[in-house]
Order: sequence, then structure tokens, then C-alpha cells
Amino acid sequence: MPNLYAATQHTHVALVVLSVVLFALRWVGVLANARWPLQRRARMLSMGIDTALLAAGATLWWWLQIHPLHQHWLGAKLVLLVVYIVLGSFALKRARRWWGKLLFGLLALAVVAQMVAIAQTRNPLGWLGL
Repeated sequence: MPNLYAATQHTHVALVVLSVVLFALRWVGVLANARWPLQRRARMLSMGIDTALLAAGATLWWWLQIHPLHQHWLGAKLVLLVVYIVLGSFALKRARRWWGKLLFGLLALAVVAQMVAIAQTRNPLGWLGL
């Protein structure tokens, strides 16, 4: 089980990196008025990576038997995940103006940075809580 746990944790981290890199590439593409970021292939790839990421995260959560209401760092991470999804949606398609897409994309990446900080410190404040 320890080897499987470590492999799943490494997979989760790798998927986080892939997901964020793909979001950033798509966001830059949208800012440059490219068509590919909103095409079906790009969206399906993003959904596939994010589904695998969610599955790996849920598996780790289940194996560790932790609850987001008792482990406040996990609860904070899950709330920020929803915020990231909403911000990313505005950055890629919902914001009407270029500057809005820029702002929402920057905010989405800032939220991801905070989620990484929370995961590393196991503190709901991330690096601010140290």
C-alpha cells in the first residue's frame, strides 16, 4: 500500500502541473484570439486531465480517511478549487473584454498558487500561516 500511495500522490502532483499548464496555455491562446483553446479537443483534453486529477485526489483523500470539515486545510483547498474553476471559466470564455480575461486568468493562477501552498503546509492559510 505505501508504494501505491506514493505513486498515486506523484500522479496527483503531475496531473496538477499538467492541468495548470494546459489552463495557462489555453488562457494565453484566448488572450491572443486563437481558436484552438476553445475547440473540442482542447476542452476534452482539459476535462480528461481534470477528471484523472480529481480521481487521484479523491483516492488519496479516501485512503487517508480525512474529512474537510475536520482537516481545515483540505476544506480550504476544496473551496479554492471551486473558486479556481469559476475564475478559469471567466478567463477562458465568460469575460467579455480582453482585460477581464487577463484579470480573471491572473486571479485563477493566484488561487492555484494558494492551493499549492495549502497542500504543502497543511495550513488553510498556506504560506501566510507559517
